[in-house]
This record gives sequence, C-alpha cells and structure tokens, in this order.
Amino acid sequence: MYAGLPYPDIDPVAFQLGWVVIRWYSLAYIFGLVGAWLLARQMSQKAKSTFTVLKIDDFLLWATFGIILGGRLGYVLFYNLPYYLEFPEKILAVWEGGMSFHGGLLGVVLAAVLFAWKKQISLLAMGDILACVAPIGLFLGRLANFVNGELFGRVTQSVPWAIVFPNGGPLPRHPSQLYEAFFEGLVLFIVLNTLWWFVPRYRNRHGFMSGLFFLLYGLFRFGIEFCREPDANLGFVAGSLSMGQLLCVPMMLFGIWLILKSSPATVLKKIKDSDIS
Repeated sequence: MYAGLPYPDIDPVAFQLGWVVIRWYSLAYIFGLVGAWLLARQMSQKAKSTFTVLKIDDFLLWATFGIILGGRLGYVLFYNLPYYLEFPEKILAVWEGGMSFHGGLLGVVLAAVLFAWKKQISLLAMGDILACVAPIGLFLGRLANFVNGELFGRVTQSVPWAIVFPNGGPLPRHPSQLYEAFFEGLVLFIVLNTLWWFVPRYRNRHGFMSGLFFLLYGLFRFGIEFCREPDANLGFVAGSLSMGQLLCVPMMLFGIWLILKSSPATVLKKIKDSDIS
C-alpha cells in the first residue's frame, strides 16, 4: 500500500498583529479582488468598453459584497440548510468557514446585473471582462483551501503525489485543491485571456467570453469532483454525483447558450482597426 506524501504543514495564519489575525484564506480574497480589479482596468482601456475604468473602480465594492454574501448564502442553501435552520444565528458566522463558489458566482452576477442597469452599460461586455479576471481569485482561493487542509480529495493509491491530510484520516488522498487551482484558475485564465487579448473576433462577440467561462469552469469542476471528497454532511446527492457537480450542469448549459447567442459587437467607425487588434 502506498503511504502517500506528508502534508506540508503550513500555518493557515499568515501573520498576527496583536489580536488581529490575518489568514491566508483572507489574503486570497483580498489579492484576488485587487488582481482582478487591476487587470479589468487594463482590459477596459484596450476594448474602449462602456465598462470604463471609473465604473470598474465603483464596481469593486459591489463585487466584494456579492462574493461574500453570495458565497455564504450559497453554502447555507446548497450544502448545509438543515443545520442553519436549526441554528440561524450561525448563518453570518463566516469566520467558522463555509463558502460556496456557485453562491459567490450568483452573488457577483446579481451585483453585475444591478450595476449595469444602474449605470446604463452593456451587461455582456461587462461580463466578458469579469469572466477573464475571475480565475485569479479562483486560483488563489484553491491554494488557500490547500493551506487550510480542507476540501481535500478522495482516498487513492493510484497517484504518487497523493497526500495524507491531517483532517482526512491516515490514508493518502488526491490533492484536489491543487487540481482545481490549476484547471479552474491557471488554465482557465490562460485560455480566456489568450482569446480576449490576441483574437479580436472573440473579444468583439459580447457574451462569448462569459459563456466560455461558464462552460469551461463547469467542465473542469465537474471532472475534478470525481477526485474530490464530497461534503461530509451531504455525501453523494444523485447516484455517484456530488452537489458541486449538479450545480455545474445548469452553469454549463447557460455557458453554451451564451456562446451560441453571442454576436459581434458594433465597432464605432471612429475607432481605428489598430485600436482593437
């Protein structure tokens, strides 16, 4: 039997200043938002988008609330509703853990819809930029999950990089957090940004990049979930499928619909070809 690699014992606390404790998980959110904000500003200038730099600055706060509130409420509703119905005072106890990506995504989408309506800007053009920058936070968030030793994979004897997690028992498991960081973060970022920056016909099809984000993330997450331990309080919810996989199905279908419905954006005559190439 393969013993597995030891877990690299990384302190989940990045640093502490008196009673203020800063964790790597918190820093992942902060750096993910800041990195996404900085890249979105550059993309807006490149595309001459109605989602201008100033509007991106304004949306940063909206996105922060959307991610945190949506992520928490998504976890409550999708993953542990009976517990929170019994202890409703725990719903806002985010420091105890429990965030859902799909909930956070819905939170950001709702924030984007309201923001685009209020500011009178193109929701699809805005969504395309947000889709390209979102993998930054996904990458950092999954690395933070690994540091915390949470959301680990299923028991395996078939890969030499399997790890014995402190909270996962004595058997080696897939480091599924790293799989997700690689595919949902790094690979997704490279694919989307390569197309957006270097293939103008995709950048100018408003809705295409958003659709591709939904489709590819759903595919990556659905596949990796076969290596990830399902949530202990839920287990498998439909045969051998987890809740995460079920939530990915409508996400992928929506992505396909967006891709099929996307059409080339109208390019103003005053913008030279060199400005959008």
